[in-house]
Amino acid sequence: MINPPSILQVHFLHPKYWPTWLGFGLMWIATRMPHRVRIATGSFIGLLGYYFASRRRHIIDVNFHLCFPEMQEEERRHLIRRTFRSTGISLIETALVWLRDPSEFRHMVTICGLENLTRALDEGRGVILLGMHLSTLDFCGAILATYIGFDVMYRRNKNKLLEAIMTRGRAHNYPKAIQRDDVRAVVTSLKLGQIVWYGPDQDYGRKHSIFAPFFHVEAASITATSRIARMTGSPVVVFTHYRKSDDSGYEIFLSKPLDNYPADDERENATRINRVVEDAIRRCPEQYWWLHRRFKTQPPGKSRPY
Repeated sequence: MINPPSILQVHFLHPKYWPTWLGFGLMWIATRMPHRVRIATGSFIGLLGYYFASRRRHIIDVNFHLCFPEMQEEERRHLIRRTFRSTGISLIETALVWLRDPSEFRHMVTICGLENLTRALDEGRGVILLGMHLSTLDFCGAILATYIGFDVMYRRNKNKLLEAIMTRGRAHNYPKAIQRDDVRAVVTSLKLGQIVWYGPDQDYGRKHSIFAPFFHVEAASITATSRIARMTGSPVVVFTHYRKSDDSGYEIFLSKPLDNYPADDERENATRINRVVEDAIRRCPEQYWWLHRRFKTQPPGKSRPY
């Protein structure tokens, strides 16, 4: 089990943490509001982000230019606004499962394919729960974990108070949290027969990546997914999740294990995983974490688009 640090430590009273405490307090209040008010609050946060987070707006705009070159300017601007809205709502949703019991919200979530995950787990080789950074990740992940526990990957936050808050949230919801670059710990969990959520859809740099098409653009794509699957023999089940279009609830989808994966060719493996992520994004493009600089690592001789 995760051992959460206490957030009631003297050094967290330093003025540099006051904005974090303020945000924490506001989020606590928001999690006690009715669902529709939470959605409205998150939408407002997203609207503020659209107008004031110019750097992030630029990153999203570049990503859309690269991934959807056929999109007209007005359509792209509208999609950027919807993306910020979804991101704002996701902050409230994340706080909800950090600060309250996720099982309280089971009634809002429909799960399709849970039997696919349980059957894969019954094989006794662990399961790679192939995820991606859709905006409902923290909320739907915590809900799924109330049905079947799984370990998660994470990236440490530089803000120590926020990291402590996040660690407490993970401790409530998951058996184990693994730092995103700790492949050995992932392999260990899988060999023990555990399920491990693994997100291969971000740019982790050149060292452990190859270039493979993502929305027809050559993108640095990690090879760890196929290497781990090959080392452990673990089946790969795709985990996707969305907020309903009317904001009334959520849907979780768990696929059957990927057939004939991994192949011998690493570019083929990376391309296949990228296509899985693409298909998930195309279903609700505004619900993807486009704020990430997905194309920051470029092939030799090409400059960063950001």
